[in-house]
Amino acid sequence: MSLVHSLIARIRSEEDGQGLAEYALILALIAIVAIVALIFLGGQVSTILSTVGNSI
Repeated sequence: MSLVHSLIARIRSEEDGQGLAEYALILALIAIVAIVALIFLGGQVSTILSTVGNSI
C-alpha cells in the first residue's frame, strides 16, 4: 500500500513541472512566430528603418 502512496505522491509532484513545460512550449511557439514574421517582413522593416535613419 505504501508503494501506491509513493507513486501518487510522485505523480502529484510532477504536475508542477508540467505547467512549466507548457509555458516553455508557449514561449517557443511565440519565438517561432516572431522569427517567421521577421523572415517575411524583414525587407520592409529594413526599408523603413533606413528611411528613418536617412531622415535624421
